Amino acid sequence: MGPHSMNGSSRPQAHKLKDSPVENFRRMKVIVIGAGFSGIYCGVRFPQRLKNIDLTIYEKNAGVGGTWWENTYPGCACDIPSHSYQYSFHPNSQWSKFYAPAPEIRAYLENVVEKYSVHRFIKCSHQVTACNWDQSSGKWTVSVTNLDSGETFADTVDVVVSARGTLNEKSWPDLEGFSDLKIPQIHSAAWDHKYNFQGKRVGVIGGGSSAIQIIPELQRVPGTKLSCFVRSRTWISRPFGDSAVGKLGLSSEEFTEDQKKRFANDPDYYLEFRSTIEREGNSVHALTLKGSVIQKAARDDFTELMKQRLAKKPEILDSLLPDFGVACRRLTPGPGYLEALVQGNVDFINKSIRKCGSNTVELTDGSEVELDVLVCATGFNASAPPPFPVVGKDGQTLAERFNPHPETYLSLATDGFPNYFMMLGPNAAIGTGSLTMMIEMEGDYIIKSVRKMQKEDIKSMEVQSRRVQDFSKVIDSYFEQTVYLDGCNSWYRSDGGRGNRITGLWPGSAMHAMETLRSPRWEDYDYEYLGDEDGIEVNRLGWLGNGWSIVQTDAGSGELAFYLQPEVTDNPSSPFPEQTRLYQLRPFSH
Repeated sequence: MGPHSMNGSSRPQAHKLKDSPVENFRRMKVIVIGAGFSGIYCGVRFPQRLKNIDLTIYEKNAGVGGTWWENTYPGCACDIPSHSYQYSFHPNSQWSKFYAPAPEIRAYLENVVEKYSVHRFIKCSHQVTACNWDQSSGKWTVSVTNLDSGETFADTVDVVVSARGTLNEKSWPDLEGFSDLKIPQIHSAAWDHKYNFQGKRVGVIGGGSSAIQIIPELQRVPGTKLSCFVRSRTWISRPFGDSAVGKLGLSSEEFTEDQKKRFANDPDYYLEFRSTIEREGNSVHALTLKGSVIQKAARDDFTELMKQRLAKKPEILDSLLPDFGVACRRLTPGPGYLEALVQGNVDFINKSIRKCGSNTVELTDGSEVELDVLVCATGFNASAPPPFPVVGKDGQTLAERFNPHPETYLSLATDGFPNYFMMLGPNAAIGTGSLTMMIEMEGDYIIKSVRKMQKEDIKSMEVQSRRVQDFSKVIDSYFEQTVYLDGCNSWYRSDGGRGNRITGLWPGSAMHAMETLRSPRWEDYDYEYLGDEDGIEVNRLGWLGNGWSIVQTDAGSGELAFYLQPEVTDNPSSPFPEQTRLYQLRPFSH
């Protein structure tokens, strides 16, 4: 009579309904490592969008801000327009300059923390020292040290979000005798504000964005003699957004009180100001492509610009002007940098350092340079895994997984490390466009992932290995057409900036990344569910629960007619729905 006969022994086993509403807000615990731009974003959006989540943000520093807490060197500032370097939901109309100084950025982040009560989740002076995955429980055990008390404890959580950022682990010069130096050595990311540079012989190693900002400041200190050891060539550009400044009629990079007042009191004007900057940033993506018209125009323009600024010492141009494409290295406008190099108290040295003495550096030509202090603007180990062990499935560490170079899925996750997400991890930085929007999109993706796990009773989600390999193939193919693999050393690249793989940048524009991360491809993950045991699967739709919505069972959980409220309804344009403004701004996505 078939499998559904009246014989009870052949009937399928009855499903026992889960006695909870369909929303299924099961309790979960999440930790975020780091309270910079990414971690603070989590501290705003997690409580806004998720319920019944225990959130903790561990920050090793004594305050919030991440890189803007750590980098306090003279001249430290944002090298992209400040009105672009802010959260979309919290615009600051009161930036003092077009390129905001570091103290203002740190104050901005502190203001966000205060306004949105993020401090309730943050534990400063708490350093994560290890993360270990337990397959049987589907949880991470995170070891944390309270740097004030010295106490070390373990925190067991469902999800770990690494929001440490790319530029976190300081890189020091690899020089013979460096440890034998008897003079102070100051890293740009650990500035000694007590040191008096007046009248000192100052060595500066580095030719990247930090050195470009530091050198003009130190050059102006009375009595200093600077020896700038610059081995790498670099493009100095015009200010980012300079044409936007022109379009908006601004005559200076410093905002006047009247301008700031108008930004604050005229929201339409301020929105147009911000939008103009964003449109310009998103319109120059072709600059990064080999042989593009805009790439050639930029090379010609910046070459002439550098010639003019180095006219007093044209020999510097021969050593500084690149033979690689514009944007191969991180592009910086460097206000005052070239002007400082031609001053009488600055020596531009392009010979390699052979070794260090007690207070000297010896160059490859045998000459020595005596110094009173050495400034190391030598950046960070951008492609390195965290400086603490992260141990995933089968005992594999993240350092092992990222050897010889990091591989991820959409920069957010990697196989072998379930329930572990990264913000501004490998291949997450942006060549053109808004970095802060990349941060927001990554945070939104992670929040959607946590909500999926919570609602559907998922114990663990792990990206599939073949999808990680797919993304790696996209990365390799994409960057072949760009200038990023030209003959330059850059933190964008593997092997300390010298490798043949791009590990720092997203393979596309910022807008490409926004669209990619907008709608997660859940089919790219493998899942383990609560209740799975000995190969027997629980009902995958068990989360449907008891037939109720929490909006019906808990008066404080929602509106029984939510679908009629103007914040929710999606009203089409008439007579032609295809002219609805929302979808003209951005195409619909599932």
